[in-house]
Amino acid sequence: MRLGRPLLLEGDPGVGKTELAKALALITSRQLIRLQCYDGLEQRDALYEWNHAAQLIHLRAAQSHRTPEEIEREVYQPRYLIKRALLQALQTPSPGAVLLIDEVDRADEPFEAFLLEYLGEYQISIPELGTIQADITPLTILTSNRTRDLNDAVKRRCLFHWVQYPDRERELAIVKKQVPQISDRLSEQVTQFVQRLRDQPFKDAFSRVPGVAESVEWAKALVALDTLTLDPEVIEGTAGVLFKQRDDVSVLMPMLDELLAPEK
Repeated sequence: MRLGRPLLLEGDPGVGKTELAKALALITSRQLIRLQCYDGLEQRDALYEWNHAAQLIHLRAAQSHRTPEEIEREVYQPRYLIKRALLQALQTPSPGAVLLIDEVDRADEPFEAFLLEYLGEYQISIPELGTIQADITPLTILTSNRTRDLNDAVKRRCLFHWVQYPDRERELAIVKKQVPQISDRLSEQVTQFVQRLRDQPFKDAFSRVPGVAESVEWAKALVALDTLTLDPEVIEGTAGVLFKQRDDVSVLMPMLDELLAPEK
């Protein structure tokens, strides 16, 4: 915040990158504005587009008593802009915005190039209006799951942080915070079980191990089922909350006795 630089967060899916942006907005009382990236995302989806219907109505109404030059100036006014995430973030009033550019690695390289002006100068250029600079510098967070490498020009404009899986105590605290109805015993068992899944040699057996998001969702599911303690039958019935691949669930079942064994 003091440096006024965007923050690029990378890490495995489910470790809490998006939640960090939400928490930052909460503790700073700023508005959270989220731009979800995807393949084929265009500038108009992230920045602005003109309200052509409103412009056309104004154009027809003004034709009889305005010159073409006057009409052109009038239809390209800020009131006819439909603001998207980037423009909203630049113009959010005090205390400002937290802009989350989520999963930027899913967008294509031309979109990364388009982001450079915003990331470097906190401004954007609109041909009809000129350059628009931030009234209050947005706190900008980009997240990436490393499905592809980002352009070096984007990385140079950002501070970087790799988000690790939390240790056992921190994950336990997260589960208890997010699922306050859970018992101490069950929260301990959930945290221990998921932490073991991420340890060797179990981790290598799965295509992807559960993140913190899955820990929380699993805890919620277990509470909804009035679960008192973990056992193989309960885990088998709720494994689809932890894993999203059939092969991973199949691999999990033979490991249950070992995973549930008391710590030495």
